[in-house]
Amino acid sequence: MSSVTTTLAVIVIVLIIAAAVVMAVGRYRRSRDLRRRFGPEYDRAVAEQPSRRAAERDLQGRERRHAGLQLKELEPEQRQRYAEQWQQTQAHFVEQPEAATREADELVTLVMAERGYPVGDFDTQVQDLSVEHAETLGHYRDAHEINQINERGQASTEQLRQALMHYRILFADLVGDPRGGGPVPRHG
Repeated sequence: MSSVTTTLAVIVIVLIIAAAVVMAVGRYRRSRDLRRRFGPEYDRAVAEQPSRRAAERDLQGRERRHAGLQLKELEPEQRQRYAEQWQQTQAHFVEQPEAATREADELVTLVMAERGYPVGDFDTQVQDLSVEHAETLGHYRDAHEINQINERGQASTEQLRQALMHYRILFADLVGDPRGGGPVPRHG
């Protein structure tokens, strides 16, 4: 083998290694960025998908879909009105915890719609919310699950109180209320 051939072979090998390193670094950065953006939702997606790559494609798809939404922040008057409705829902919990839990679900859905999120299907709602509200999404899932138990008439008062607390956390995140909507009262 001539020195020119050897040199060319070494250059090709170095270029292949460099390309592999660049691709690996790119994948690492993409994974890191998705993990930062989606927080616990990243881990959930990885656990639910057949591979990390499939989960990351799913999360990137959520980002693309989210980018196409016409989302808006609430005006101060809207924020105030919703905060008052939330306080009424919480106060209603003392007398009628089942109804208050349904009201909380409806109020969260109403705020989502007002902000521009599609609200037809729960799974789609979760995917759309995951892009900007990943940290509070687990609360929404938990609240929704308890609300479904409530709809079957099988939820305990403590479960309903937990649901209201979970809804409150997402509600506060959606309306931009760092106080979280105030404490959930105990049932009568």
